[in-house]
Amino acid sequence: MSAKILIVDDEEIVIRSCRRILGDSMLVVDSANDGQDALRKVDETEYDLMILDIMMPGIDGLEVLQHVKERHPTVDVIMMTGLSEIQTAVKAMKLGAFDYLSKPFDPDELKLVVDRALERRQLQQENRKLKTEVSSKYRFENIIGSSPPMQAVFGLIAKCAPTNSTVLITGESGTGKEMIARAIHYNSLRKDQPFVTVDCNTLSESLLESELFGHTKGSFTGAVANKRGMFEIANNGSLFLDEFGNIPLSTQAKLLRVIQEREFRAVGSTATQKTNVRLITATNKDLKAMVLEGTFREDLYYRINVFPIHSPALRERRDDIPALAFHFLKIFSAELGKPVSEISDGAMSLLVNYAWPGNVRELENTMQRAVILATDHIIRQAHLANIIENTQRPDFEVPRTSDDLKRVKKIAREKSVEDIEKMFIQETLRRNASNVTRSAEETGMQRANFQALMKKYNIRVRDTEYGAGGADAA
Repeated sequence: MSAKILIVDDEEIVIRSCRRILGDSMLVVDSANDGQDALRKVDETEYDLMILDIMMPGIDGLEVLQHVKERHPTVDVIMMTGLSEIQTAVKAMKLGAFDYLSKPFDPDELKLVVDRALERRQLQQENRKLKTEVSSKYRFENIIGSSPPMQAVFGLIAKCAPTNSTVLITGESGTGKEMIARAIHYNSLRKDQPFVTVDCNTLSESLLESELFGHTKGSFTGAVANKRGMFEIANNGSLFLDEFGNIPLSTQAKLLRVIQEREFRAVGSTATQKTNVRLITATNKDLKAMVLEGTFREDLYYRINVFPIHSPALRERRDDIPALAFHFLKIFSAELGKPVSEISDGAMSLLVNYAWPGNVRELENTMQRAVILATDHIIRQAHLANIIENTQRPDFEVPRTSDDLKRVKKIAREKSVEDIEKMFIQETLRRNASNVTRSAEETGMQRANFQALMKKYNIRVRDTEYGAGGADAA
């Protein structure tokens, strides 16, 4: 491993000994005979590691250590000390030294502690690089979406990111709800703290509580050791709870307490722990309807629905499909080592006009398959057979007789009308924040007629009459 090391000691024999021990590795070794010279060199040259004697005339090792940690905090320092200076070495550790060696030391001891220090430095550099890359990835300009629905989402992210407000992200599966959550975190004041995710759909009730709050050894069968929960791990950062609508009612009650009191107890423990997390939740379910059904706590719903963001379905942002398609094309052509760089007009027409029930995730998988199938530099319609098949597959049995044809045509007409009516009601309610009176007025319908359509399609909302305090529920 290539690295620059500065050895600081007022005894030339110690410097020569260290040079000899470290000379057979890929290290650039420099030296200084006193503290003043060491500080000058560390200001002029970027060192990875310093091996520093404690007892030196003039500026001693502790003073040098303090100066280095103030000016160049990423430089690791290994202290060298006599047997009578162990207490001073312990003080040096408290001031930020990586480790210390007692003189005289074995060559293997020096090599081992230097290797450990350089290995940790490399890991820290990789972590910093990764954090920078992740933070950059979730800057607004790097998230694909120029359509009005996505621009509206970006606007909401920009408003809520600098705050500590709890965010509820809604939308169908595959629309990028986690991407929105990460964008909120990495554009917030917590961006250098942990971003922790929990998929609430994949864990049983007991395992979910253990995952969120941690557990103590012996608290249940299989709990062979203490385990930290995600509320502890995410402390001072952001905790993203995906598929939030699948959380059992008993766990919902415990989550409500955490949100209200900012404290929790690990499973099997009586000790209370404080937590300072920014909570971001996401769901593809209608939590309002679940509240009415009694499967989701109303008080918890209002606690998490402080700042709602709706992640639009891909069919609602078709203008973004070409850019997304080329984005995935670039990724998978590089990953698979294939020079595929174009999409034919026919293939692009298919992509833009397809319904995308699986949203962006389905588009990503489709582009990966298309790149694998491509034989030259162009994605063609034939490479999109999976979406052609889905587009052409009818949702009814193909008629075999004239009477069957008449029957199926009648069913299709009725279903088409029903679909249009249902979408009409749902979209109108969404635009008007579920206010029935305002929705009816906007459409020019009598409120009773609007409610009759809602009842026909079993669409229920809890609504408040604007300008009055009474309920306006269907």
